Amino acid sequence: MNTDSLFRPFNLKSLNIKNRIVMAPMTRSFSPNGVPTADVAAYYSKRAEGEAGLILSEGTVINRVASSNDANVPHFYGADALAGWKNVIDGVHAEGGAMGPQIWHMGIMDNHASGWVPSQPFEGPSGLNRPGNSNGKTMTETDIADTIAAYGQAAADAKALGFDTVEIHGAHDYLIDQFFWDATNQRTDIYGGKTLAERSRFAIEVIKEVRKRVGEDFAVIIRLSQFKPSAYDNKLAKTPQEMEAWLNPLADAGADIFHCSQRRFWEPEFEASDLNFAGWAKNVTGKTTITVGSVGLTGDFFGAFAGESSQPSSLDELLRRFDRGDFDLVGVGRPLLADPFWTQKIREGRTDELEGFTKEALGKLVM
Repeated sequence: MNTDSLFRPFNLKSLNIKNRIVMAPMTRSFSPNGVPTADVAAYYSKRAEGEAGLILSEGTVINRVASSNDANVPHFYGADALAGWKNVIDGVHAEGGAMGPQIWHMGIMDNHASGWVPSQPFEGPSGLNRPGNSNGKTMTETDIADTIAAYGQAAADAKALGFDTVEIHGAHDYLIDQFFWDATNQRTDIYGGKTLAERSRFAIEVIKEVRKRVGEDFAVIIRLSQFKPSAYDNKLAKTPQEMEAWLNPLADAGADIFHCSQRRFWEPEFEASDLNFAGWAKNVTGKTTITVGSVGLTGDFFGAFAGESSQPSSLDELLRRFDRGDFDLVGVGRPLLADPFWTQKIREGRTDELEGFTKEALGKLVM
C-alpha cells in the first residue's frame, strides 16, 4: 500500500498543512462549564506531534444560551473558554500542526442523559429535531439575526487567537442542518421553503457573516451531511442537480472547503456513478472537498457510540479514489481519537501497529 500521495502538502489561503490527513471533529465532553482544560490542550498537541496535517476541533458552541445540551462541551465564547482555546492552538503550533475550531450550535436537542439543561429553551427553525419531536422553541427573526452574528464573532475570535481555519458545523441534524431539512424546517418566512435551495438561506447568511468577519484570506470550511442520525437513508439533495443548487450558493457565499460526512466513504451518492458525497461536491462546485466516514476502520461511528468495536481496515479503496482526484483531503476520526500516532504509522508503513477502536476510547482523552 503506497500512501505517498496522502503526504503531499496542501495550501489554501491561510491553510498550509504538511499532508492530506484531517483529524475529524469528534465530540469530547471534557471541558467543565465549557472551558477547555490543560488535558484538552495536551490531547490536541499529541495529535499534532503524531503528524495529523489538519486538526479540526470537537464541536465548540457559539454564544447562544441554548446552543448546547451538555455542560461539559466546550464554548467558543467568554474570556475563560477563549483562553483555554488559546492554549490549545499554541500547543498545536508548537508541534508543527495546524488547526481550526468547529463552531457549533446544536439546535433543538433531546435532553442530556445527565439531566443538565440550558437556562433557556432549545431553539431551531420550527421547534423540531426530527419528525414529530418538539423539544424547544421556534426561532424568531431576531433570534436568527443574533445567532448569525454569534457565528461571525466565533469565527473572528478563532482568527484572532491564531487558528489556521474555521469550520462551520452544518451537518448531522444540528441547527444549520435543521434549517436544510424539510422535516425540521416548516417555516413560511424567508428561512423556509419547499426546496432545499430555499431552506439554505440561513446557512448562506451564516457563511457570509463568517466571511465578512475573517476576510478573504482566511480559509472557511463547512461540514455537511445528507443523512441524519435519526434517518440514515435521508438525502437532502436527491439528484446531482439538487446538489448543485444546494452547494453552489454556499460556495458563492464564501465557503472554501466542503467537509462531506458519510457513514461509509466508499458508498456512491447517486446512481450511475461511484462518486461519493465529497466527489460529487467537488464535481459540482469545483471547490476543495474533504471525505470522511469509516476511514481506516471496519465499522461506522454511530456503531461506536452504540458500543460496537472496529478493527483496522485497508486504505486501498480510499487511495484509489483519492489518486483519481475525487477529493482533496481525508477526514479521519476514531483512529486518531484512539491513537495519536495513527498518521505517522500510516506514513511509515507500520500497519501492523495500528489499533482497533473500542467504546472505552470514547470515555477518555487518549494521550
